[in-house]
Amino acid sequence: MSAGLMAYVWEGLVVTLMLTVFGALLGLVFAFIAGLARSSDRKVVRGIAMVYTEVFRGFPSLVLLFALIFILPQFGFQLNTLFAGILALALNIGAYAAEVVRGAVRSVPPGQLEAAVALNFTPMQRMRKVVLPQAVVAMIPPLSNNLIELLKATSLVSLVYISDLTFAAQLVRASTGETTLVFLGLLVGYGLIALVLTTIMRLLERMAAKRLGRQVPKGIFSSSSKAVAA
Repeated sequence: MSAGLMAYVWEGLVVTLMLTVFGALLGLVFAFIAGLARSSDRKVVRGIAMVYTEVFRGFPSLVLLFALIFILPQFGFQLNTLFAGILALALNIGAYAAEVVRGAVRSVPPGQLEAAVALNFTPMQRMRKVVLPQAVVAMIPPLSNNLIELLKATSLVSLVYISDLTFAAQLVRASTGETTLVFLGLLVGYGLIALVLTTIMRLLERMAAKRLGRQVPKGIFSSSSKAVAA
């Protein structure tokens, strides 16, 4: 492979990582807002959050991507193509992750909330000091799965000519004619990125569990859902 083609691959790798990282961060914001709103006592707030989660879980990421890049400009709004890719991925994955947040919040034992009320904690203090520290430990394993799904979904942006890793691989294939080697390399590349992301999420899970005095089985291939009391 020539130096020029290798430069395309590295640029594509950077774009894929940007889509994954920033899409995950923005998606996490959407997930927490919608997930906590789904647990609200106010029907209007729950209704708005439900509309978001149901609508954006039902829309394929590719449809959202085409809408943001090709349809939105018809109404006078022009988004940067990379940002449009990040936003489309974040809206979709955030809707799925919102259910993870809601489920984790609801998994906190009611007795602990009652104890927090007895201690005269405000709703914000109950959420910050009692609910979220425990809910985060329960969230991380399913959010790790969402993150890997997001990574795989980034390949869709190549269809709207965003120069991600898949787009770069297509350029290399067209230039060299080596279809098998190129796509094998692409498979290995995404696999390695997924392995790194999984390892990071495992470390975050252990750190969060340690703060609660719990232990998580060591090793990236261990079951990450079995945090036990120390």
